[in-house]
This record gives sequence, structure tokens and C-alpha cells, in this order.
Amino acid sequence: MLGDRIRKIRKQKKMTLEALAGEGLTKGMLSLIENNKAKPSMESLAYIAERLEVEVTDLLEEISTQELRAILEKAEKLYNQKLTVPYKELLTQIEPYIEKLTQGYESARLLDIYARSLYEEKLSGWEEYADRAANMYDKMNVTANRAQIAIFRAMVKFIQHEYSKALEILVRERTDIELNHVYMDPMTRVDLDYHEAILHFAIGNNKTAGDVMESAIAFSKEHRIFYRINDLYRLGAGQALMFKEEEQLEVYLRKLKQYGEFAEDLPSILIHDLIVVMSLITVKQEYAKALAIINSYLANPVMEEVVEDLYQIEKGKALYGLRQFSEAISYFDAVETSTTTHHPFDLSLYYVRYSYKALCHRELGEIEKALQAAQLGVKNFAGLPVTPFKEFAIMTLETIKMDS
Repeated sequence: MLGDRIRKIRKQKKMTLEALAGEGLTKGMLSLIENNKAKPSMESLAYIAERLEVEVTDLLEEISTQELRAILEKAEKLYNQKLTVPYKELLTQIEPYIEKLTQGYESARLLDIYARSLYEEKLSGWEEYADRAANMYDKMNVTANRAQIAIFRAMVKFIQHEYSKALEILVRERTDIELNHVYMDPMTRVDLDYHEAILHFAIGNNKTAGDVMESAIAFSKEHRIFYRINDLYRLGAGQALMFKEEEQLEVYLRKLKQYGEFAEDLPSILIHDLIVVMSLITVKQEYAKALAIINSYLANPVMEEVVEDLYQIEKGKALYGLRQFSEAISYFDAVETSTTTHHPFDLSLYYVRYSYKALCHRELGEIEKALQAAQLGVKNFAGLPVTPFKEFAIMTLETIKMDS
């Protein structure tokens, strides 16, 4: 109740009744108000709020902005833990206040975090809280946060490999944001461009994806921002490699290397060298040169897990090219498809190992094993758009069927 709120805030600020009453109220009247035995006029309420250094709305609401800020600060610290976010703990902290989160940035952000935590814990109802947060961001014109909800909603479908649905959600929500928000900051614009390009590539809209990606890169240069620029270069290099566009590949690789060295960004350097290795194997067929680069990286203990897996697959491919078939199979068998990988291009890098494994078994005269591996490769590619990787898997199966 109102009196309880006033008393609570007064005690938090370590003020006596006399100090709060000042010259505008009597101590007795203030005591009655705090005990909910008298209702203050709006003039008196404004006076009390001023003395407490809070907004009148903080007194009228069940929870003050100051309290919400404290709750949000704790939630943000938990949510921003990089490796192990304690989503259950976040739900426990936010849930008691969930119905009181009705207005203001703090409420919107807490609803946002709550929705994401529900999703991560595979609990139902996250959509409702994401909607509430989105509506509040819209009313406040908090465009960056609103765009992140749009991306989150799209990525939920992306992770389920519903790529067309993911793109539909992102484009629809982006259109709504651009129509209803008065300003979009450059980083938010680039973030939306990046995710839109990813999703266009995912469904095989390569021309549109390339246009969006190039637009984002040009926009970043114009506004002198480097946010997402490494991701855009990786995306461009990956697509150029897939379709063997050697000139474009060299351009994006050069830019990716320059960025990695300038920013001392290890993932960018690792991806650059990985794509160089892939190019040596797939395009130039320089297997020994590729193997030397691979071995230098696999001997390095500082290695990201996903990148290490991909290097092992490339080692298997290089060994196949060097006709070391049994050893190549051992490297393909040592890798499992990453559960955090969802883009068709990235999945293709994993799935193609089955086709190479099949070819190794074929060369060893193990036709039944070759057929099983080739069939598994085609099965994995079934839900992905047509790419050279997918065509390679289909061709491999057809070749082995002719031998069986």
C-alpha cells in the first residue's frame, strides 16, 4: 500500500519522520499516512516524493524504479556471464516481480531477460513475455533492444532449421521497427543486415544475401564502425569458397586477415586460415601444403573447439587427397557435428565428411561401408538448400551405387 511504500523508501534512505515531514507536513500526519490511516493530497504526495528524491509514480507503484534498477543490475550480471548463464537463477530472481513489470526500461529489460531464460530452460510461455517487452520497447522507442527481440525470435526458428520462417519473422519485424521507430542507430542497422544476409544465404537466396551483405559493409565503412565487420567478412569468404568465386574469395580473405591482425581477434585469424586450407584442398588441390598448415594448428593447444573439429575434417580431406585413406577415416570418425552449429553452410562443412569417408572406403574396396557413409551424407543434406556440398554428396552416393 501507499503508506508502506513511503515508509519503506524513507527507511532505505535512513530518514526520520521529522526529517521527511520537514516544514510541509506534521510528524503526526506523516505517521497517519505511513500507517495507511490517511490519504495524502496530490500536493502532499508530490512534496513527499521530492523529499525522498523519487518520482511520484515510484510511490504509487508497488515497486519503485530504484528497486527495479537494483534487480536489473543483478540480473544483467548473471545474464552476461559468457560460458554458463544461470537461467534457472534468473527465473527465480525475476519471477516474484513479473506481474509488477508494467512500464519503464527496467521492466522491459527484465521481461526480455525472463523470456530468454524461459526459452533456454525449454519452458513454455516465453513468447508472451517477449511480446510484453517488445511492446514496451516500442512505446519508449528503444530501437536497439527492440531489434534484438526481433533477431531472437528469428533465431529461435533458425536453430530449429526452419530457415524460411526465420527470415519471414526477421523481415516482418524489421519492417515494423523501421516504420514505427523514429531513429535506428548504425550498429542496430548493421546487426539486422548481418542476420538478414545469413538467413537469405540459408534458404539459397544468394543474390539477395550478397546485396544485403555488401550494403552492410559499405554502410559500416561510411559510418566508420567495425561492429560485425569480421562476421560479414567471414560470411562473404565462406560463400565465395562454396561457389568457388576465387576473386571474391581473395578479397574477403585479405580483409578478414587485416581485421584479425588489426584487432588481434584470434577467431578471425583462425577462420581466415581455415578457409585458406579449405581453398587449398577444394579449389587448388594442394593437399601437402594444406596439411602443413593444419598440423601447425592442431599442434597448438590454444584452439577453439569448433574450429579444431573443422581442422580435423580438413585434415581427413587432405589425407584423402594424398591417398592415405585409412588415416583419413580416423580423422573423420573423431569428429561429431557440433550441436551449436545451425547455418546450412556451417552444417555442410561437417556433413561433407561422410561423403569423403565414403570415398575413402571405396578406395579401400570396402563398398558396403562406403555405401552406408554416402547414404548418411545425403540424408544429412536432405533439409538443406542446394549447394556444391550437397551436390557433391549426391554425386558421391550415385558413384558408389554404381560400384555396388
